[in-house]
Order: sequence, then C-alpha cells, then structure tokens
Amino acid sequence: MSCYFRHLKDILAAAGIVVTPANRKAVDEAFHRVTGVGYKDCPATWKKLKQDLAGDEVARQRLAKRLLAELNKAAR
Repeated sequence: MSCYFRHLKDILAAAGIVVTPANRKAVDEAFHRVTGVGYKDCPATWKKLKQDLAGDEVARQRLAKRLLAELNKAAR
C-alpha cells in the first residue's frame, strides 16, 4: 500500500495533506478512487498516476484538489 507516496509529496503538500500512520490507508484509498483503479493494486495506480501527471502541472494541481475532496468526502 502507498508505495508511490514518496513520489507525490508535492501533490500531497499542495493539498495540505500530511500522511500519518493513522490516515495512510485513507489517503491510499483516495488515490485509488481518484484514479479509478481498484484498491490495493499499487502498480496499476502508480502507472495511471505517472501517465496522467507526466509533465502536466495543471493535472498535478487538479489531482491535489480531487484528492483532498475525496478525503473530505470519506471523512463525512
């Protein structure tokens, strides 16, 4: 789980998300929902993220917003 977090620190920071042991699973699940990849399929999620974000700053900003929205939705 969350093997790709280290590559997405800038996106997590832009969303104001601090990953902790307590929220790590929720953040990972949010990444999976945003990418549309089934939970626990880390390689497929990372592949999709790399494709979607490659050199695209607007896509990175959009992902940060979507990720935060997913986390907020899940917290309700």
